[in-house]
Amino acid sequence: MDEKKDLSAERELVERAKQGDSAALEAIFREHARMAYSVARRLLSDTDLAQEVVQDTFVDVMRKIGSFRGEAPLGAWIRRIAVNRSLMMLRSYWNKHGQLADEETLERYHGGENAASIGEETDLSEALAALSPTSRMVVWLYDVEGYTHAEIASLMGKTVSFSKSQLARAHARLRELLGAYGDGEVIGDAR
Repeated sequence: MDEKKDLSAERELVERAKQGDSAALEAIFREHARMAYSVARRLLSDTDLAQEVVQDTFVDVMRKIGSFRGEAPLGAWIRRIAVNRSLMMLRSYWNKHGQLADEETLERYHGGENAASIGEETDLSEALAALSPTSRMVVWLYDVEGYTHAEIASLMGKTVSFSKSQLARAHARLRELLGAYGDGEVIGDAR
């Protein structure tokens, strides 16, 4: 199928979903759930939390489909919702402790459980999981999703310099975990 037909079919599906067609909503879920799960899993490094984010993402999709303007592809809109839901989950220290926590406490809490040295055979998934949730989020948003530092700062309620410094530290940690020192291999650039 060519791109014009794909866009036309997507627009038709969205219009049906906006009118409350449950089959259209199910088709949207089937088409995009795997992507939403992949994003959440990478950002959260926890399968149960990632599944919860997917559920919350598609509840939001069902509630907000009427506001979808079609200025970007549907998948990009859903990806953005999944990223935002993942950020909300990371901020929700409440989930495990029943109380709010500051950023330093979150870093200690999440960083401590995965911070062990992993070794040279480690794959990227394990190395990413070893980063603190905040660092993992910045790396994923910048290097994989293509967000700018300004966009990341806005999403996280931080400054651009915060995003840049988190990325630089995370890249250094990833190089260490992946044993990339002698290879001349460079992981990222904090532009």
